[in-house]
Amino acid sequence: MAVAAPPLQDLPSFPTLPKKRMPAGRPREWYESHNRRLKAMRLAIALLNSGVYRPEQAPNRKIRSTAARIGVHPPSATTCRMVRSLLHTDDHTNHTNHTGTDHTDEPARR
Repeated sequence: MAVAAPPLQDLPSFPTLPKKRMPAGRPREWYESHNRRLKAMRLAIALLNSGVYRPEQAPNRKIRSTAARIGVHPPSATTCRMVRSLLHTDDHTNHTNHTGTDHTDEPARR
């Protein structure tokens, strides 16, 4: 049975960096790819803020409804896959001990 995520809370607004012009002279595919990555990041952040933390919690329908909620054009299937890849975490990279301290900076023990 699916459980609905809590609605987005009013998040504090932080000043954003000023927008810069895109570099001229790149192939069209570069601009499309760049904008796709930006869109995927915005969607991934919105999903995280709404309580979606794992890729399996984010089907295309959920990602597209989030896009509508934050005012972004509906993403393609490719962008949806990219959003899920941003949500993906490897279990061996985010270990914490019983005190909650993150040990990802420590060298691997043999």
